[in-house]
Amino acid sequence: MALQPSNLRNALASIIDHDSGKDIVTAGMVKDVQADGDNISLEIELSSPESPLQERLREQIESAIRATSLECKEVVGSIQISFTADTRSANERIREETNPLPGVKKIIAVGAGKGGVGKSTVSTILAVGLSRQGAKVGLLDGDIYGPSMTTMLGLQREETIAQDNFLLPFEVHGIKAMTIGKLVEPDKALIWRGPRAHSAFSQLALQTKWGELDYLIIDLPPGTGDVPLSLAQLLPLSGSVIVCTPQVVAQDDARRAVRMFQELGIPILGLVENMSYFVADDGKEYDIFGRGGGEQMAAAMNVDFLGGIPIHPDMRVSADTGEPLKNWKINDTMSKAFDNMCSNFISSAESTTLDPPTLSIS
Repeated sequence: MALQPSNLRNALASIIDHDSGKDIVTAGMVKDVQADGDNISLEIELSSPESPLQERLREQIESAIRATSLECKEVVGSIQISFTADTRSANERIREETNPLPGVKKIIAVGAGKGGVGKSTVSTILAVGLSRQGAKVGLLDGDIYGPSMTTMLGLQREETIAQDNFLLPFEVHGIKAMTIGKLVEPDKALIWRGPRAHSAFSQLALQTKWGELDYLIIDLPPGTGDVPLSLAQLLPLSGSVIVCTPQVVAQDDARRAVRMFQELGIPILGLVENMSYFVADDGKEYDIFGRGGGEQMAAAMNVDFLGGIPIHPDMRVSADTGEPLKNWKINDTMSKAFDNMCSNFISSAESTTLDPPTLSIS
């Protein structure tokens, strides 16, 4: 007797796609299955026509099918596997599918090529600043390895509440927020491999009851690893913001972040230069890390420059005490820098249009 369709599906579902962390059936990679007597032919769709995993995947599929046939004591003849490729970027694919967050108008990723450049600070200021300008804003702490929003938003005092299997976001400082830092022990080290990180991020993003939002700002972990890829595969991103500091070493990593988002099909809305300069009490400006490097890099890469944020000791106090609105009370220089960045972001976000998918018929 030939291998039954249910057993064949179980065999294919045992194979995990390296990129998505899902089995190849759930990931939608199995496009066609045909049985001609004992012979089986399959069409498998990959993300790239030159995928180095092609031969390995072929071996895994054949091995899984034949192992299942032996367990079921059913016959399998030849196994023919053809590979096709979906050349759309990860985010182009998700944008053409059903939006899992229909109440959110624009989803924005904030990333950086390296840690320590103030990405979480910029994410927080952007979210709170947009709210100050009248927008409905959510902030998702997507840095699942080193969540900082519990402290920066003062969430230690807030209670985590679930309703109908959804998490209710914390409503603080004029925004809605969620972080994994409120779902695990404060001192727990989150030592997670790719699939576990993908699952955690997915639950935070999709199982939070965000409601109606103009913007959902997502603070990503540093680097170009699993979480940015998961984000591009999970949510229809409207754009991304890159954060760097003026020195050359930070710009080098920021360039990698720009290229990553471009490869994932996510528009770059602009670059923010954090810690641009320091203004002393006497009004003199000091370029602690150099100055203008971020703006020069943005110009060289044809990316909008959203503004430079000065460094000030009171910003550290606001972050440590979880009172981001106090940043606007530091002085006029700081508040103008924050508002200028937010205004430039709005202009870029509203002027960026995503190209609709095209269909070629030959």
